Amino acid sequence: MKNRYIALLRGINVGGNNMIKMTDLKACFEKMGFDGVVTYIQSGNVLFDFNTEDPEQLTVDIEQRLSEQFLYTSRIVLLPQQHIRRIITNAPAGFGCQPDEYRYDVLFLKAPLTAPEALKLIRIRDGVDVVTAGDSVIYFSRLISKAGQSYMTKMIGTPVYKQLTIRNWNTTRKLADL
Repeated sequence: MKNRYIALLRGINVGGNNMIKMTDLKACFEKMGFDGVVTYIQSGNVLFDFNTEDPEQLTVDIEQRLSEQFLYTSRIVLLPQQHIRRIITNAPAGFGCQPDEYRYDVLFLKAPLTAPEALKLIRIRDGVDVVTAGDSVIYFSRLISKAGQSYMTKMIGTPVYKQLTIRNWNTTRKLADL
């Protein structure tokens, strides 16, 4: 039986860089031999079915193929879809419940980075940002009214930023349902 995976591509279709059409991305995954390939929005979310005993090698193989096909240095976070469902189930109490007051994001960590290690590297502003470690993720919320004071945007230039990819809470929930 094949497992359902989600590949979260990092750094595509952002700020005019690494522009990849989702139809081309889907075709690339199909050429790699994956079944049930579906893309979701332009930020690089690919769902597919595949049976593997070695997800780490699968990650390497996908990154290599994407780098060759689209001429950029590909980095992905690969997760079984059931893991996304656990991320949603295990979210901190109240996470995502006040969308008019807070922006909610999930920072998906690329192995070998762990949530406890990431927490040490992520700066927050008291009274604005709230971070909580999860299973291979960081739950990050910030007050919309003080979003300009949040350290989330300052994270872009840090070394930890290259070891994660970010999806908003709505996208994360949708990926669990697709």
